[in-house]
Amino acid sequence: MLELEDVHTYYGTSHILQGLSFSVPERKCVALLGRNGAGKTTAIHSIAGLTPPRRGSIRFMEREIAGLRPHKIARLGVGLVPQGRRIFPSLTVEENLIITNRQSPDGAENWDLTKVYELFPALRERASNMGNELSGGEQQMLAIARALMTNPRFLLMDEPSEGLAPVIIERIGDVVLRLKEAGLSILVVEQNVSLACSVADEILIMNKGRIVWRGSPKELLADEPVQHKYLGV
Repeated sequence: MLELEDVHTYYGTSHILQGLSFSVPERKCVALLGRNGAGKTTAIHSIAGLTPPRRGSIRFMEREIAGLRPHKIARLGVGLVPQGRRIFPSLTVEENLIITNRQSPDGAENWDLTKVYELFPALRERASNMGNELSGGEQQMLAIARALMTNPRFLLMDEPSEGLAPVIIERIGDVVLRLKEAGLSILVVEQNVSLACSVADEILIMNKGRIVWRGSPKELLADEPVQHKYLGV
């Protein structure tokens, strides 16, 4: 569903992604791990069109998207749950959701208020609250629900567990599994090894802008030297 081949992305003169290549199959979840500064968020931004690569190929459903504007990539069916949540603080929960709602680009299963409230009952209870009145966990749920309201076929999730309590992280993991079961393909960037291994079909580890290890969650959990070398665990 998503393929990156020899992607090079820069911030000014800083060469961040240095030949990044990987793929995410349909209806699978791939977790991208690595230390701070490894290039994980830049990979998400390159896919979403926020920081276009200078060289290389990014293909979504066999269509080249490298260099497309972010809104065009979103319309093709790529949803983004950004790092830091970035909800609209001056809008209510329901307004945050309605503002992004659109029909699925291919007529597939549609997410609407009813469905996201079923997935996140707490948001229904807080529907009339302003975005800045929510807890960190509720804001993360809202960020995921808002992305679902765009009716994506592919979901990019950047550090969904960041700053959250363990019980909320477990809830986020359950949600990712349910979304995968519903047919979404997912790329999740994480530093929480436990969460990543609980939801992903494949683990990729980045270092200095490229993939340095790949394998199953079971293989990563059994390889303590790799965890220590690249993840600081």
